[in-house]
Amino acid sequence: MDTNLVVVVDDNRHLAAALAAIESANLSASSRREYTRALEAYGGDPLDIEALRTYAATCTASQKSKLSAALCHVAAAMELQIKGQATPDNAQSAQAALWRLEALKRAVKTETAKGQKTHTWLSVAEIRTLLATCDDSPAGRRDKIALALLVGAGLRRDEAVNLTFDGAKYQPVGERMRTVIAVRHGKGDKSRTVPISDALAAGLDRWAIDCGGVGNILRGFNRRGELTASLSAVGLFQIVRKHGALIGHPELSPHDLRRSFAQTGYQNGVPITQIKELLGHASIATTQRYLNLSLDLEVTASDFVPF
Repeated sequence: MDTNLVVVVDDNRHLAAALAAIESANLSASSRREYTRALEAYGGDPLDIEALRTYAATCTASQKSKLSAALCHVAAAMELQIKGQATPDNAQSAQAALWRLEALKRAVKTETAKGQKTHTWLSVAEIRTLLATCDDSPAGRRDKIALALLVGAGLRRDEAVNLTFDGAKYQPVGERMRTVIAVRHGKGDKSRTVPISDALAAGLDRWAIDCGGVGNILRGFNRRGELTASLSAVGLFQIVRKHGALIGHPELSPHDLRRSFAQTGYQNGVPITQIKELLGHASIATTQRYLNLSLDLEVTASDFVPF
C-alpha cells in the first residue's frame, strides 16, 4: 500500500489492499479468516465511508463487529505506511489521509446488545464437575481431553485442534522430567511452551492408546463411530457448549475455559508474568483482563519498601 491508497478512488485496488493488510496482520488464523470474509461480503470500496455505513445498516450485530474490527486493522496498516512515507513536501496530504483513516475506524458502529453474555470463570469445583460429565465411551474420553487442553493448558481453540501428539514431550524441570506442550504457530505466529500437570499428561497417554498416538490429538467421529483424522474448531466449540450445559453454563465457550485456566493459576500463586507467558499474551494488560483484575489501591508494592 502507498499514500495514494487513501486519495485515489479505485474500489478494486482499495479492497485488494485491505485484504492484503488483513493477511499480513498479527492475527490468529480464525480472526484472519473472519475479517477477510467480512470485507469480501461487503465487496465495495473500504474507504467509502457512506457506502460502508449503508451496508452496515443491513448487517447483524456480529457481522458489524467483525467488519468494524477488520477496518480497524486495515486503517492501522495504512497509517503505518503513510507515516513511514511522510515528508515535508507531502505532510499536508498525509495528515488529511490520516484523518480519513480515523473516520474509517468509526465508520461501522457496533452496539453491545442488552443482556449480552458476560465472560465466565469456572471455580475449581466447577472444573471438576465439568470434566466429570465426560463418560468412558470413546467420545467421552475424547471430550475430556478436549476440555482439559483448554482448561488445563490454556490453549486457544485453534491451537487445541491443531495440536499433534509430537507436540507433547518430556522436558527436564529441576530434578525431574515434566510433560510440556509445544504450541507452534499460535496467535501472531508465535510459539510457546506450556508445562502441564502429571494427571493431564497421563490422560494424553491413555488417549494416545485409543487413537494411535500419531497425528492430531483431537479427532472427530464419522457416522460409523470411527475416529477421523482431525476435529474442527466448530466441533470443539460444540463439545464445550454440550458439557457446559450439563453443569448449568449453556453458553460456556472455549475462551471461558482458557480464562478459567489463568484464574485458577493466579488464585493458587502463579505469578501474573508467568501466566502471561503460558497464555502467549503480548502484554500484561491482556492477561489482567483475562483474570478480571483491576488495580488494587489498598495494597501496593510501595507498602513493602522501607523509607
